[in-house]
Amino acid sequence: MTKMDIRGAVDAAVPTNIIAAKAAEVRANKVNWQSYLQGQMISAEDCEFIQRFEMKRSSEEKQEMLQTEGSQCAKTFINLMTHISKEQTVQYILTMVDDMLQENHQRVSIFFDYAKRSKSTAWPYFLPMLNRQDPFTVHMAARIIAKLAAWGKELMEGSDLNYYFNWIKTQLSSQSSQYVQCVAGCLQLMLRVNEYRFAWVEADGVNCIMGVLSNKCGFQLQYQMIFSIWLLAFSPQMCEHLRRYNIIPVLSDILQESVKEKVTRIILAAFRNFLEKSTERETRQEYALAMIQCKVLKQLENLEQQKYDDEDISEDIKFLLEKLGESVQDLSSFDEYSSELKSGRLEWSPVHKSEKFWRENAVRLNEKNYELLKILTKLLEVSDDPQVLAVAAHDVGEYVRHYPRGKRVIEQLGGKQLVMNHMHHEDQQVRYNALLAVQKLMVHNWYALASVSSFYENIKKPLLQRYESLKGVDPKFLRDMCFAKKHNKKGLKKMQANNAKAMSARAEAIKALVEPQVVKPKVPKGPNRKLTRLAFIAHPKLWKWIRSYRARGRRLHKTKAKVQTKAEASAAAQAPKGAQAPVKAP
Repeated sequence: MTKMDIRGAVDAAVPTNIIAAKAAEVRANKVNWQSYLQGQMISAEDCEFIQRFEMKRSSEEKQEMLQTEGSQCAKTFINLMTHISKEQTVQYILTMVDDMLQENHQRVSIFFDYAKRSKSTAWPYFLPMLNRQDPFTVHMAARIIAKLAAWGKELMEGSDLNYYFNWIKTQLSSQSSQYVQCVAGCLQLMLRVNEYRFAWVEADGVNCIMGVLSNKCGFQLQYQMIFSIWLLAFSPQMCEHLRRYNIIPVLSDILQESVKEKVTRIILAAFRNFLEKSTERETRQEYALAMIQCKVLKQLENLEQQKYDDEDISEDIKFLLEKLGESVQDLSSFDEYSSELKSGRLEWSPVHKSEKFWRENAVRLNEKNYELLKILTKLLEVSDDPQVLAVAAHDVGEYVRHYPRGKRVIEQLGGKQLVMNHMHHEDQQVRYNALLAVQKLMVHNWYALASVSSFYENIKKPLLQRYESLKGVDPKFLRDMCFAKKHNKKGLKKMQANNAKAMSARAEAIKALVEPQVVKPKVPKGPNRKLTRLAFIAHPKLWKWIRSYRARGRRLHKTKAKVQTKAEASAAAQAPKGAQAPVKAP
């Protein structure tokens, strides 16, 4: 297909069914030119020329006449269109002009040459026809304008070109007219010229084409619109520009559903142009990744098993399989994610839930002036697919979780408000992922939040379930330990820091926690019960009280000993020298 001459391809592609059938009816109704002459609506010169021109049946005879009277021919046709208002006659004149140009493309020059003499252009003669009421008249005039623009040496420019392209966009967008295929044919003719391709793209014409393809139009209109994309893709600069449009996913869907060989052929040719005409390696790689993401590789493998009469189809399939196979070898996880995001068809592929992927690539979403983030927020705004919305909200949350500075970027792009809006979405998955994303946008330290959440979830459990080492320990003993720590923290800390014996006792207490069967404190019952040392340690208040009690007893004991010693000393001092100390009777 790519080897086909563009001129021949476009000429063959322009549909002739509806407009040709109407034109045949118009040709059958001959016009009485003498009546117009008698009514002084046309001049004698114009009447005489048009009658002679009608008598020329063959293309050779007309060509011989036009070579010598080309200027008169253009003058006559323009005068007739200007001075006659009857719709049937205007239809007849336009049909004659269209037939004349279709027979020989070079005949368009007679109108440009005639316009030059009056220092004008040929466009004002035909553009006003687009405002008439009769649809055949309007679309026949549009057809003539397209032929003049495509086959002439002078380009349509400025306001004339903008007016014509706006008219084409309006007609394609409505799709209500039976002549919409004729309008698409006019676009095909125009896009043959490289300068018109740029003008069409600048006029937002690509979105118009994509809108037609997205509305499930008939296969003939599909073919014409994809044909226009194929023409645009002949320009390397256009291939670079078309990256921003979601072309590959739409074409891959049509390829999967298509049953017409002509539609399959033109889609494969467009795919080939995207990969072959792009001069930038990055652009080629992006198109290839988009095709891989949209499962084009599998479709090509299925198409390869079929037989086609057109050799171009087999060649295109072979070319695409080779190029896409090479791209698969170099595919990275980020390339896969980028391709999926640009396709607008988000699904729960492994990269979305990979902690490693987000840790390594979250910051890469800032590349190219936040291109991927802008696409992500756009999907949150325009998509109506619950899965796409859920995945997009999840990705926003993962981005800010692994790149906290991105919160401000998301807010500036409007992503924060969009995510919050989806918290009330009718789909449960969308609501859930939007809620998580909002939490991540609001929290300053996600990891701290995670640890705190884990703590509060854990603290609700009973003590024995919180700590594996406490399994088998007497619950009463644990309550006693908790009481000691809660009501005597200062004394416990002092004991742990300064008293070596208490530290060793605490070690025994810890050992008791691990092996409660061996070191289980037992408190004897009865009026004269004594607490063990371990129980004292476990009850800091009791331990404090017993220490003070023992200390008080020691002080009393020491005081009595001192008093007795002083009495003995005074008695010895008062006794006479040489006297023996009295011996206590046994």
